[in-house]
Amino acid sequence: MANLTEVRWHGRGGQGAKTAGYVLAVAAAGQGWQVQAFPEYGAERRGAPMRSYVRISDAPIRLRSGIEHPDIVVVLDESLLETENVTDGLPDGGLIIVNTNKSPAEMTALLGHPTAKVCTVDASAIAMDTIGRDIPNTPMLGALAKASDILDLATTIAAVEQQLSGKFPAAVVESNGQAIERAYEEVQVA
Repeated sequence: MANLTEVRWHGRGGQGAKTAGYVLAVAAAGQGWQVQAFPEYGAERRGAPMRSYVRISDAPIRLRSGIEHPDIVVVLDESLLETENVTDGLPDGGLIIVNTNKSPAEMTALLGHPTAKVCTVDASAIAMDTIGRDIPNTPMLGALAKASDILDLATTIAAVEQQLSGKFPAAVVESNGQAIERAYEEVQVA
């Protein structure tokens, strides 16, 4: 039986959930995994809720649908908890990482999923300090690297550099690497 991990990203248009999904897929592929990554949009505008999906497996992936039972949920915008059921389909013991300044215990109480492993990191503050803009996707990749066994820190940074180089100035690429490292160190794991 194939070893399959499914990751569902919840964000808003412009926060980088689509890019983060692709970077995660590139990082996992760099470690030898089979991958699949794709976004799902509602109203295609900045600020609208959206999802991005990533599947990582040791065998070819034949599924071609959204992820309904994720092993990991990454929430880029805490305000989505008011309108989206981000824990929908998350199994007992599933991992959820939330961009918030709250503790894992506070977030567990808010989520109402007491069996989930909840991790928190203030990715927005990290992004503002390192990148200069509230785009929390790369810090959340750092938190994911620390909280899960999907990928390691060096591979994550290399994948971000690969995806952003040529599209952005070197200083932007470097600051995203710093954001990843900082979130890796600051994520609070329940």
